[in-house]
Amino acid sequence: MRLYRGSTCIVRHPDVARSRRILDFSQGFYLTSFKEQAERWALRKGQFENRRSILNIYELDDDFSDLNVLEFPENDALWVDFVCQCRRSSSFTAYDLIIGGVADDRVYEAVNMYFRGLWDMDTTLKALRFYDENDQYCFITQAAADDKLAFLDSLEVTR
Repeated sequence: MRLYRGSTCIVRHPDVARSRRILDFSQGFYLTSFKEQAERWALRKGQFENRRSILNIYELDDDFSDLNVLEFPENDALWVDFVCQCRRSSSFTAYDLIIGGVADDRVYEAVNMYFRGLWDMDTTLKALRFYDENDQYCFITQAAADDKLAFLDSLEVTR
């Protein structure tokens, strides 16, 4: 399976420690199976940092039998609570890999309304149904990233 990462540089060797801690699934190396999603992220980062936008492409060994994986097949109440917990600076080093939806800017607006206590879970879940499908694969442990990801190529992304 192909996975993609938008960046401003070529990332041949993923490093799980180089991300911020307070993200959707805690600190880790984030990728997506949606090429367009990664390209948008690369363009956004490149514009923000005034640098080139790079799409990194990896092959994923999806035999996870030797990993401790947490997967959220949909953006349900468990996913919302987990993202909120991670955004409160919790760390989940018990997992090697976490897979689920992305709380991008629009999605996070709904999650944040719940996070701040302004919406209940039902209202939050109803709002989430209107957003486009996306995903993220977050490698929490370096050993898992080293074992399961193989760098294939990188491309410059232009508008």
